[in-house]
Amino acid sequence: MILLFSALACGETPKEKPAESIKTVAKDSIKEDTKILQEKDTLNIEKEDEPFVLTEDNAIDFFFEYQKGLPTTRIKITTSLGSFVVQLYDNVPYHKANFIYLTKKGYFDNTMFHRVVKDFIIQGGNADNRETAAKRREIGRYLLPPDTRKGYKHHRGTISMPSSEIDNPHMLASPYEFFIVVTKPGSYHLDGNYTPFGRVIDGMDVVDLINQQPVDDGDWPSKNIYIHKAEILN
Repeated sequence: MILLFSALACGETPKEKPAESIKTVAKDSIKEDTKILQEKDTLNIEKEDEPFVLTEDNAIDFFFEYQKGLPTTRIKITTSLGSFVVQLYDNVPYHKANFIYLTKKGYFDNTMFHRVVKDFIIQGGNADNRETAAKRREIGRYLLPPDTRKGYKHHRGTISMPSSEIDNPHMLASPYEFFIVVTKPGSYHLDGNYTPFGRVIDGMDVVDLINQQPVDDGDWPSKNIYIHKAEILN
């Protein structure tokens, strides 16, 4: 917030100047000071009313504070083909905090599993509707750094975060999407490039059912598979 203040300049008052003139100057100064304070209060109110938006500059600091004290968390994802439960890892703080934050904001509701690769992964969190695009604008545009050294591997049932495809040599994670490994026993060639941040602990049969749906040449399901709701269980 930048405040522009008017400079109040008072020249040296001659000794012979009547007292009334000094009082007038003082009164005018009070009026001007009052005006400045009123303008400042107005600007403060406008600033407080501005919605918070995540950016490349503030996202890491925000999630560093947001993740403090977050409990071990399970999230239930209800889809048009059934529901499953994900347990988030505690020691992958930024990715855990991001997923919880987006869940609380209702971001995932009415998105889709938009990419299905047979016997490999299902990928969700995107949609070709205006609602999803509007949610992203309101939440902000940012990426997350990879966190691949916590010992987690891409076993079957692992939930992980894909990298952004736009000018991204450091494999920064696209925060709005996630994928779940279906491969038995896992897809370990992904280790070191993507960040596992949880695992499916209930409803893996629903994940498999989603993975079995017919898709087009671009791996987009022939029939939309919706995420109706993502909700925190504890």
